[in-house]
Order: sequence, then structure tokens, then C-alpha cells
Amino acid sequence: MTVQVVSYILAAKEETEKFKRQLVLQCAPLLKGVKRANALLTEAGNVKELPKILEGTAISYRILGKEEGKCFVLLYRSSELERYLNEQDVLEFLKDFGYERGSLERMLDGLSRKIQRHRIRGGAFPHELGVFLDYPLSDVKGFIKSRGRNEALSGYWKVYDDPKKAGFLFRMYDWAKVSAVNEWLMGKSVGEIAR
Repeated sequence: MTVQVVSYILAAKEETEKFKRQLVLQCAPLLKGVKRANALLTEAGNVKELPKILEGTAISYRILGKEEGKCFVLLYRSSELERYLNEQDVLEFLKDFGYERGSLERMLDGLSRKIQRHRIRGGAFPHELGVFLDYPLSDVKGFIKSRGRNEALSGYWKVYDDPKKAGFLFRMYDWAKVSAVNEWLMGKSVGEIAR
């Protein structure tokens, strides 16, 4: 995608319109059904627009943290993300960080508490967030183990295992972004873009 197209998309003057464009650009893989979850940092006032923007889609959202007029928001396909987080290997990984099998809401409550605690008290960032963002478990583990260094490939996330598979996913995410932006430019709403 060219810089000119991105610049045009981000050039909206009205705040709600700018927020919708941010959603299309940053959450395209989620909107197009290629990813279970995406996160974005946005102005707190934008969050009140989400129910209307996402109406009629299978996408939910949760504010994970707030700071200085900004919100860190997780957008996700609820049943898909809950099923993934309760897969045996993912759940075993999350148990090491204090999460237990249960509802997605309970897991998100725990993640939100950890993010807020990090914001207020500092200390270790909850890097298990990567699995909530639908990054491959092996790469989340690799990131934590190597402290974010020595990755085999970097793109939408840092890759430590199977760069060939990750490269394929990166291309799928790129396709989703081009597709979502083209649909947006043709006049479709965020809800119409979302599969």
C-alpha cells in the first residue's frame, strides 16, 4: 500500500471519521476474518462510537487500559478467541501467568488488571498479551525467552519459530489491509467490510 493512500486515509478531519479509518487500517486482518483479535490505541472519546460502528458484526471489544485520555482496546471475535485461549497448549502457557480455564471475559479481566498494574506500578509488561492478539504461541514464548531480541523475522510481530509460515500470514494480513482499504475507498462502512 502506498504512502499516498495511507496519508489520504488518515487525513480525515472529523474525529469519528478518522477513528473509522484507523480501524480499517489497523484492524483489517480482524475485519476480513483472517485474525481472531487486534488491538489499537485510540482517543478515549472514540470508544463510545464502537457499538454503532461494529453493529451487525461478530466483533466485540474490550478496553484493556486507559491513560491520559487514550484507551488501549482489544477488538476480537469472541467465540473464536475463547476457543483458541482454551486450547490445551495455550491454556497451559497462560496458567503459568495466572490465568485459568474459563470464560473469555474472566481471562480478559485478568489481562486488563495486569496491563493497568503495569501502567500504574511499572514492572514487567504482560507479554502473554501476544496470545490474546492471536500471535503464534511459539513466537510469544520465543519473544519472552529472548526478551524481544534475536528474532528470525519481524513484521506484524517478532517471529522466532517457522518464519516461512509467519511470512505467509504476513502476506495474508497485507492482503486483508489492501482489501479493507479498497472497500473503504469504494464507500463501504466498517460493518460492511467486516466478514
